[in-house]
Amino acid sequence: MAWNGMAVFVFLGLVCLINIIHSHAYEDNSNVAHHFFSSYHDRMVRIESIKASLLSKNGISLPPSPSPSPTPTSPPTMSHSPRVYHVTAYGADPTGEMDSTDAILSAISDAFHAPGEDRVLMPGIRDLGGAEVHLQGGAYKISRPLRLPASGGGNFMIHGGSLRASDDFPTDRHLIELWPSSSSKLTSVEKEEADGPTLEQSAAVESFSSSYEYIKLKDLLLDSNYRGGGISVINSLRTSIQNCYITHFTSDGILVQGGHETFIKDSFLGQHITAGGDPGEKNFSGIAINLMGNDNAVTDVVIFSASIGVLVVGQANILTGVHCYNKATGFGGTGIYLRLPDVNQTQTRIVNCYLDYTGIVAEDPVQLHVSGSFFLGNAYVALKSIKGVIRGLNIVDNMFSGDGSGVDIVKLDQSNGPFTTVDQVVVDRNDVQGMGLRSTVGRASVDGSASRWAVDFSRVLLFPNLIRHVQYSFQVGDGSFPNHALRNVSGNRVVVESDVPVDANVYVWVDQNTGSVR
Repeated sequence: MAWNGMAVFVFLGLVCLINIIHSHAYEDNSNVAHHFFSSYHDRMVRIESIKASLLSKNGISLPPSPSPSPTPTSPPTMSHSPRVYHVTAYGADPTGEMDSTDAILSAISDAFHAPGEDRVLMPGIRDLGGAEVHLQGGAYKISRPLRLPASGGGNFMIHGGSLRASDDFPTDRHLIELWPSSSSKLTSVEKEEADGPTLEQSAAVESFSSSYEYIKLKDLLLDSNYRGGGISVINSLRTSIQNCYITHFTSDGILVQGGHETFIKDSFLGQHITAGGDPGEKNFSGIAINLMGNDNAVTDVVIFSASIGVLVVGQANILTGVHCYNKATGFGGTGIYLRLPDVNQTQTRIVNCYLDYTGIVAEDPVQLHVSGSFFLGNAYVALKSIKGVIRGLNIVDNMFSGDGSGVDIVKLDQSNGPFTTVDQVVVDRNDVQGMGLRSTVGRASVDGSASRWAVDFSRVLLFPNLIRHVQYSFQVGDGSFPNHALRNVSGNRVVVESDVPVDANVYVWVDQNTGSVR
């Protein structure tokens, strides 16, 4: 009897295995979950029936088995779709053959107007909940700017593809535009992008309320097709531009006007696609990054072709890890140009940057800090007098490398008039090879048997005829104790005299740092 019972259970196991194999062979991959569970229920009923029949024939009784579980239902359908808008679903052509402007604008509009909770960021700026317009790795042709809706919004991203301007794209616009709802401002900005902004119009932007906050533009290639610019960010808050490649612009690669805290990082910008030594370099034009606002940061960015790499017309901006080889100084290019309208509030920091055959120009620098940067190929810092003011300037701990032709590491441009206010200026501790050292601090020594020792610092000191502090030591070798004194400080020369001739070493330290010239 025991062997019969074992045989029954072996037989039942084979029946179950055959049913399962048959079921998997029978069902194809397109069956939905509820069909699978329904078939499973029917098989279990058949198996229970066969088992009961066999056990009955062999005199084996088992307690009644519980009834099979009810058939599971299909997963519930989401009542709200995820806020990721794929542009091809709107008819955008990822091959770039057809115009995709309307399709992408429709996706952006839906992202900005999707139903949801009434959350806000700054007052009046609706929180879009992290909505994304996904370009799906396509290369799309557009004939008009992708301007964000005038209704405004925040917590939104465009990413993951390429945009290229068509041959009839407006030459005074940008591929992607963040502009506030004021139509009058739109007209003004359009004109100024073509003609060049004025300082008054730049300052006027602050009077407009912000319409956009926390907009992210990421993983994009923007090709302006030599028809206008790449991105314009007007009076927006906390905008992030990351991992973008912007090329073929004629106005600005990126324009930031007004607003606060636009962060540009891990990006590459160039009017022409080149890796240096371009035969047309002297004809490069345009501005790669135009910062006409406050509190912005440019970090780990390469600018490989443009007339000006970064133009700063604003306060409290920081540039870190920026590599400029956009247009050589010898061809009239500038790596970083600080055009600062307010001499009281510049507060610009340039740290750990690489100026590659192109330098820095600073108009009336006030609270300007340049440190830890590398200047290659006779690149230098030019201080340009507009109203004759330099205050709170630090150019320290940099490396300068040139060709030995004697180009100074720091130059004064006083073509508009001399600097008449010089206060808290430190140019010191710079490592110089093949260029002319300029500093606000000088150290030198002279020795010999004499009663008069003169040290000329004019080849080192930055400002002409300006020595504010002098320290010297007088060391006599023969054990005598002569009287000595500082007799003259003029023309950046220091004269020390003793009352009798003596064999001495004279060490002199001078500083132009503190004080004003009026």
